[in-house]
Amino acid sequence: MRAILLICTGLLLLALVDLPIGYYTFLRIVVTIGAGAVLITEFKNGINFWIIVFGLIAILFNPLIPIYLGYKEAWIPIDLIAAILFGVKSFTTQSNKNK
Repeated sequence: MRAILLICTGLLLLALVDLPIGYYTFLRIVVTIGAGAVLITEFKNGINFWIIVFGLIAILFNPLIPIYLGYKEAWIPIDLIAAILFGVKSFTTQSNKNK
């Protein structure tokens, strides 16, 4: 699980540079899968912060019904916040495993 979260973090940070449109389609797919994985693993704990946040990320990045914000600069803060959230979740997942 931690590997998926770190991959999503890295891909979201890489999205901050100007890349071809195909990368962003790939990013949507991977981030949606990563957010879905968090939703599935966190669902056993009931509704909590992570369910809400990663549910919103899954909706925002979903490739089936994409949300277009008009220009790439609008996605920069979203990508950065999502990367931070995936990174934080990866460290909390790892620390929970050690307990």
